[in-house]
Amino acid sequence: MNEYVISTCTSADMTKEKFEARNVEYCNFHYEMDGVTYPDDLFQTMSLEEFYGRIAKGADVKTSQINVDEFCNYFESFLKEGKDIIHLSLSSGISGVSNSAIVAANMMKEKYPDRKIYAFDSLCASSGMGLLVDKLCDLRDEGKSIDELAEFTEAHKKELQHWFFCTDLTAFIKGGRVTKTAGFIGTVMNICPLLHVDHEGKLIPMEKVRTKKKCFKRVVEKMEQYCQNGLDYADKVFISNSYCPEDAQAVADLIREKFPKVKDIEIYSIGSTIGCHTGIGTTALFFWGSERCASDS
Repeated sequence: MNEYVISTCTSADMTKEKFEARNVEYCNFHYEMDGVTYPDDLFQTMSLEEFYGRIAKGADVKTSQINVDEFCNYFESFLKEGKDIIHLSLSSGISGVSNSAIVAANMMKEKYPDRKIYAFDSLCASSGMGLLVDKLCDLRDEGKSIDELAEFTEAHKKELQHWFFCTDLTAFIKGGRVTKTAGFIGTVMNICPLLHVDHEGKLIPMEKVRTKKKCFKRVVEKMEQYCQNGLDYADKVFISNSYCPEDAQAVADLIREKFPKVKDIEIYSIGSTIGCHTGIGTTALFFWGSERCASDS
């Protein structure tokens, strides 16, 4: 069996230690803050505290995706070593990066015809993509081939459920996704939007929930509704948050109470790529469930 690499990008929102422990390779998005460009390198160049501290003070931010040339250089570093590659990209419903990865993969296939290169649009985001990558690592460690991992990805990627809520609308207002009037009313009324990622990998607003504590309960209710095996769910859960770890922990505690068979609950920080768009106060819940379909939205 040829040696192969499981790869993704830093928008999978896991820690550097997690990537290393699971032997997952990754490439970096980029972001610009107050006119200076930085790599999204898992808070190595700019710390979590500094990043979100500057966001809280109103820093101007924008992100840029990984381009075709960067992907070619990245992929070739493994191909030169005789390794095959399976790469998962951030959902095409959120970013165009998956197209760049696929174009680069096709270019590399021509240059290295004896190598296998799979480049997937994950239709996932944040630690939802991380949870999918983590599953591929489990399959690899069981001795599955790269072809079997590719088949699993295509067959099951829509079963990764994403549910998240936002308690601070500042970034949504600033980014134009919420009008100033609606944002003001939402803030005064203590309304938190509840969103999910649909079957096309797009962010879809689902409900408006009053008060943060009700949001905690609501996302757990969504898990009960959509997860595999209902209250007998026995797989992993990932939770990511944008500088509100106490909210993530509150959701985790409710899950522990309601789903006694849950395997593990892992909490991560939302990285700088996605954090530029969410700002502070977003908590996202990811679990294995029913396949996302048009009727869900």
